[in-house]
Amino acid sequence: MSQDDDGRMPEDLEAILEAADEDEAEEGRFDAPPLPPLLILAVVGLLCGFATIALVWLSERSCERFRDTTNCGALGLPLLVLIVVVTIVLGGLALSRLAMPHPRLIAFLGVAFMLVLVLAFLTGNLDSPWTLAVVPVLTAITFLLANLVARLLERADA
Repeated sequence: MSQDDDGRMPEDLEAILEAADEDEAEEGRFDAPPLPPLLILAVVGLLCGFATIALVWLSERSCERFRDTTNCGALGLPLLVLIVVVTIVLGGLALSRLAMPHPRLIAFLGVAFMLVLVLAFLTGNLDSPWTLAVVPVLTAITFLLANLVARLLERADA
């Protein structure tokens, strides 16, 4: 097929491309069916809880390897702040990719609420194995609570 003198495509090729565009529009996109928002929030909360536990565990193993103790000393607080920031960013990215409204606010509030509850009630029991189940479930619940707070804040602005 050669191009016409004015640089345009031949008419039959244009017709073929237009028909292909119409077929794609009729078929729609091959997206997954929409998930319920509460399920999305709970799953992302669970994943953020597991990410928090994994990052804390990795930081303890790093300190143990380099300092021969799980106590990180002066690096402990900056490591915990870094873990919180990473968890918030990961949660916000996951929620935004799943098209949730207010993803960064929900991630921030969800992780913050989880931290408050862990510091208030679970500080002495963080070494026990059941923490592996409690913290992710607690984070899922706090993400649902954060969504409620974000929706209430949105209504207050309207």
